[in-house]
Amino acid sequence: MPAASPQNRPTACLTLADGTVFYGQGFGATGTTVAELCFNTAMTGYQEIMTDPSYAGQIVTFTFPHVGNVGVNPEDDETAAPVAAGMVVKWDPTTPSNWRSAEPLTGWLARQGRICIGGIDTRRLTRAIRQQGAPHVALAHDPGGNFDIADLVARARAFGGLEGLDLAKEVTCAQSYRWDEKRWAWPEGYTRRDTPGRRVVAIDYGAKRNILRCLASAGCDVTVLPATATAEDVLALNPEGLFLSNGPGDPAATGAYAVPMIREVLARDLPVFGICLGHQMLALALGARTIKMNHGHHGANHPVKDLETGKVEITSMNHGFTVDSQTLPAGVMETHVSLFDGSNCGIRMVDRPVFSVQYHPEASPGPQDSYYLFERFVTAMAAAA
Repeated sequence: MPAASPQNRPTACLTLADGTVFYGQGFGATGTTVAELCFNTAMTGYQEIMTDPSYAGQIVTFTFPHVGNVGVNPEDDETAAPVAAGMVVKWDPTTPSNWRSAEPLTGWLARQGRICIGGIDTRRLTRAIRQQGAPHVALAHDPGGNFDIADLVARARAFGGLEGLDLAKEVTCAQSYRWDEKRWAWPEGYTRRDTPGRRVVAIDYGAKRNILRCLASAGCDVTVLPATATAEDVLALNPEGLFLSNGPGDPAATGAYAVPMIREVLARDLPVFGICLGHQMLALALGARTIKMNHGHHGANHPVKDLETGKVEITSMNHGFTVDSQTLPAGVMETHVSLFDGSNCGIRMVDRPVFSVQYHPEASPGPQDSYYLFERFVTAMAAAA
């Protein structure tokens, strides 16, 4: 077999722990990164996905082939810099064609140190993830096309995985801050709250900015505290409600310090609302357990059924762990389930305004079917006042 010419020689490779190798064309930063591999089925929002702190420790395979077509811009970042370890796509990123684009995706990824690969059969890769579970992988980008496959396989096999990892501490804020920016709207863009609202303390386990914007738009004065905040830290701010944010890693590991805080705040009868990892933290605090999923839920097109109303919402999801609904204690009911696999997607206390959902009602990216949950939280605080 003749050697590959310089024009078509692979410049990147994705190596799975089982020894499978995918070759393609690299873009973004050069080097090697090791992580868990997942796939995301969203048809838009690649920038929001790459900057979602919940993707810490993961490389994202995008099943939708058109990546790069709207470029990137500072307004769509969900945190200060990309958090996902890398990107896998079918086609090389296209030239941006959108009035909001500030720079091409490839340049942004290189500047942010994210290693990426294109030209991959993402359908085959997605099937492998679904059948075998989220694999541990090594992703390498070398413009010269020089790869030590044995070393890459060894590095993928040496990766310990996400179970047992507390990643919230790595992505949380360093100190408390106030948030008053509201959701983006045409033609003003982002605007600020300028009237008093319900006092909310938001615990940042890896909070997406658009969640905080939704709280502000719903009528909340938000103070954000780090993941390690104590109950004393929370209560010192005299909040009317507690919000528990999304975030990465194993919920059981983060729960080691988060659960005692939540339980102490629950004893004060404050309304509580949790999303994603925050949902799992609340479930653990109430006495349930969490388990690792085979390949998780990642996308902006996941149907969820509200068991109390019968309504089906199309939601945005990003999680690799789930609450085991069979372990929910008395006084806590399951409110939402995934119509893909029946896994838990929401809980609430029967007799108190304490509730949470596994999915992302802030729609970044994704549909806006579930924004009402922020309004429900504000209504609960008003009723408790």
